[in-house]
Amino acid sequence: MKATAPPRLKRRTYLPSRFRLTVWDQLAPFFEELRQRELSTLKELEEWLLDRSELDAFISESFAWRYINISSDSSNEQAQTAYQQAVQELSPRISDCTDQLNRKLVDHPMMAQLDPTQFGIYLRAVQNQVNLFREENIALETEVQLTSKDHGKIFSKMTIAIKEVYLTLQKAGTLLEEPDRNYREGVYHKINQRILQDSEELEDLFDQLRIKRHQIARNAGFDNFRDYHFRKLGRFDYTPNDCFDFHDAIQQEIRSLVEQLYTYRKEQLHLDRLRPWDLHVDTSGKSPLRPFQNMDDLVNKATICLQRVHPQFGEVLTKMREMGHLDLDSRPGKRPGGYTMPLLMTGVPFIFMNASRSLGDMRTLLHECGHAVHSYLTRDLPLSFTRRVPSEVAELAAMTMELLTMDYWDVFFPDEEDLRRAKIHQLETVLKVLPWIATIDKFQHWIYTHPEHNREERKVVWTQLFKTFNSDIIDHEGIEEYAAHLWHKQLHLFEVPFYYIEYGIAQLGAIAIWKQYRSQPAQTVERFRTALRLGYTRSISEIYHTAGIEFNFSREYLHDLGQFVKAEIDAVINS
Repeated sequence: MKATAPPRLKRRTYLPSRFRLTVWDQLAPFFEELRQRELSTLKELEEWLLDRSELDAFISESFAWRYINISSDSSNEQAQTAYQQAVQELSPRISDCTDQLNRKLVDHPMMAQLDPTQFGIYLRAVQNQVNLFREENIALETEVQLTSKDHGKIFSKMTIAIKEVYLTLQKAGTLLEEPDRNYREGVYHKINQRILQDSEELEDLFDQLRIKRHQIARNAGFDNFRDYHFRKLGRFDYTPNDCFDFHDAIQQEIRSLVEQLYTYRKEQLHLDRLRPWDLHVDTSGKSPLRPFQNMDDLVNKATICLQRVHPQFGEVLTKMREMGHLDLDSRPGKRPGGYTMPLLMTGVPFIFMNASRSLGDMRTLLHECGHAVHSYLTRDLPLSFTRRVPSEVAELAAMTMELLTMDYWDVFFPDEEDLRRAKIHQLETVLKVLPWIATIDKFQHWIYTHPEHNREERKVVWTQLFKTFNSDIIDHEGIEEYAAHLWHKQLHLFEVPFYYIEYGIAQLGAIAIWKQYRSQPAQTVERFRTALRLGYTRSISEIYHTAGIEFNFSREYLHDLGQFVKAEIDAVINS
């Protein structure tokens, strides 16, 4: 396969080349010009859409950098001020102007003449936005956006002392891979006790968000936030009932497979009771895998690995590194988690994560590189909207990249036994994550369709769901309070509600692509790239079909894919 040279950075055609987003008075004239512009022909309407798209991409990237800056250092007051200014002063005015432009478009007599292949999905989204817009929700949405970021602030300040050294919870979590069981248990207690110290603050925060979100939904004419947010997310390809069926299928088809994995773990570790601090140590009893020495080593090896799947994949990571679009290491004051931030004007995204030399960190970077490649492949689509892919498709790109690269992990693990251990861990994670996804998603459905619930009721429901979907093999006796607050760690519940079922849907798609890759690697990669290049110009199901797979999360489909992964795990274990 011939390498593709990275294209030059995108040039502006509507905004001045040196224009920067500072205050509203400088931005407002562009919205006003678009609002007032006469559109007498179809060509003029299409040009208007492209100019509007450039303005949208510019604003998106300006906001993105402000979020990146507060993520990198939660103590940076200048960054906090800039982000708050964007959310409190700019965002409400942008929302109002965006609605005016949306209405100008949907009321235009030539809208129906726009090419449905290029504009169809976009026009559906615009009509949906018009239907949902309520002026009284602008202030509420601003409050929610700002308040939700407090979750990251709270966790960024959490550290624990291990051997007189203070570690972030991310770094401390890697110590749960150590062979010494008593040591792991001590670390596990310290992590969870530290989280419990802030449990009341986290409960208060969540209640603030829950109440405001319910009011937003009611203002828009919906009975509850779940139904409102499904519409706002543009979930036209599936319904809440489909999600419930998916939850049931995971319980019926995947839970038993996960039980087998934990039973095997318990036996291999020669334990009478499998405890939560026993879940990440290698069953061989060996020291944890360390696939890289430092961040440069991680990027170098990941680049080689990606290039072996397709040369362009490695080039994307190289380009990001050259541009300084990587912030990978864990440090105090840095927000937890990881993400890939699309930069719609630059066309080259930014990866943020908290690495500490673990196998999970290696997998996270490869996952985020899937997002980055996806963003890069859509950079030349004319409309900024079509470069913002739905999460069901975004996570397909990321989870597939984890599996496609697995054949080339020898660059991280030259020792065959280490490589074998890494593959077992990866494939087990593919199955083990599904019950957790079902737990989180079903919990959200209950929360937002029971808006009057209290904390004790919420705790009871969470505990029941946790028991329903998660393995009975894991013994939580004496530490039930930890389990009762596990959801506090899940950033998505606070910042991006209902963004979680997509991981499960995409995981099935990734398994299906990987299954094809085993027998047809070149053809599978090309179908994968073709699907990613579509951006959001087609429906979710059409994009999946372009990748050569089904958009399907039925019990039968889950059964077949689950059995395939379990067979692959058994084959690696016995190799």
